Amino acid sequence: MIFHETKLNDAFLIELQRRGDERGFFARTMCKEEFAAHGMQTEYVQQNMSVSADRGTLRGMHYQMKPVGEAKLIRCVRGAIVDIIVDIRAESSTYLQHQAFELNEDNKHELYVPPGFAHAFLTLTDNVEVTYLVSSPYTPSAERGLRYDDERLGISWPIPVTTISEKDAAWPLIAERTDPLY
Repeated sequence: MIFHETKLNDAFLIELQRRGDERGFFARTMCKEEFAAHGMQTEYVQQNMSVSADRGTLRGMHYQMKPVGEAKLIRCVRGAIVDIIVDIRAESSTYLQHQAFELNEDNKHELYVPPGFAHAFLTLTDNVEVTYLVSSPYTPSAERGLRYDDERLGISWPIPVTTISEKDAAWPLIAERTDPLY
């Protein structure tokens, strides 16, 4: 695996090192020792899968509050997405900054999202499958989110959002919040 630092503290784009022959290729998608060497979470308790039928489907911006904040290791295994993460750790020098990454079935890149980040993806194609590991179990009482269209974040989505859940569309704007983000 090749670990590419991002402009956001502690987040990494991971390029798989493919070893191939006439059958196809093999690549590691997670290595405890290499993740630890980069200061990343090494223990995961769930693997989730998301399937979206239509281009323009937005899922997120989700996160869980401390002490059950989740690290995520995200891969798009069919189709293509733009994955956008926002650093919501008040003590971080990249607080409220975001970065976008294209993950797709061809580049096979992974995105490591540390705890304390909100995360969303927008499908760029129809029939998208995304799989991701999470380091903490889903805890409904700790679930939070940011509005994908919050002007304070200044996110430019590459295509229009055509499908979004009621819950994701209703997260409060940062300016309206009275609780800490994380």
